[in-house]
Amino acid sequence: MAIASDIKQEYTITIFSENTVGLLSRVVGVFTKRHINIESIVASESSMKGIYKYTIVVCVDEILVRKLISQLDKQVDVLKAFHYRRDEIVYQEIALYKVVAEKFKEGSSIEQLIRKHNARLLSVEPEFFVLEKTGHKEETEALLNDLKAEGAVFEFVRSGRVAIIKPMERLNTYLESLKDITVSMD
Repeated sequence: MAIASDIKQEYTITIFSENTVGLLSRVVGVFTKRHINIESIVASESSMKGIYKYTIVVCVDEILVRKLISQLDKQVDVLKAFHYRRDEIVYQEIALYKVVAEKFKEGSSIEQLIRKHNARLLSVEPEFFVLEKTGHKEETEALLNDLKAEGAVFEFVRSGRVAIIKPMERLNTYLESLKDITVSMD
């Protein structure tokens, strides 16, 4: 019988750092050395000026994700890394679909799919339309499959996970503790 911590599950890892050249390569190297596939990765500015956030999705067991966090925290320019289960975050992905314009002229099935999947029409060109769908991977994949069944997809692209953490932001607490330490050392 497997111990709960030995069961693979999806984790969202957030890494906070300054914007440093080569850091992403070193971060990815931590995963590569352990032969861990990155399901998605997004890099962006955080809510704190000068601090950047990497959001990485992996499927590993709890012991391994804790080791990853420990290794990531040791990287010189990483301020702090955290890991979360799906129930601890609010997340979305965005997908864009380039759809054959002729399919709209053939009938209303594409229009019905757009409504069914709550997608938006972003651009109308003579040969194609561009649709946008925001949601979880399963939702954007479902629209893709329905559009493929209609023979309507020219091109498809999906972003990585963009996530907000449900627990109050741990980084702020961590940075405040660093301020307290430096003040007491002065």
